[in-house]
Amino acid sequence: MTRIRRGYIARNRRTKIRLFASSFRGARSRLTRTITQQKIRALVSAHRDRDRQKRDFRRLWITRLNAVIRERGVSCSYSTLMHNLYKRQLLLNRKILAQIAILNRNCLYMISNEILK
Repeated sequence: MTRIRRGYIARNRRTKIRLFASSFRGARSRLTRTITQQKIRALVSAHRDRDRQKRDFRRLWITRLNAVIRERGVSCSYSTLMHNLYKRQLLLNRKILAQIAILNRNCLYMISNEILK
């Protein structure tokens, strides 16, 4: 019986998976089964942490704003500042306000004083 040569499709699939895991350590970059498990795990973590990253940045911006507002001794807290912003229909999101708070605090104080009037 003659020897049957296997096709190239399975080998191409494995090399593609190996390229994904080439930066992993140990057996996670060498053994095919382990590579596929680690690939699934890496993609799950990446998907989960994209949402978590949005949450973490929002928490950071809120913390920065609250710290700057309370430091000056302005007569309002973060929640009242945001409430008054929405009442006045000033469309400044938390990211922009946090950048203003870090780079130009006087501008943030002027905004908060204008809103409170």
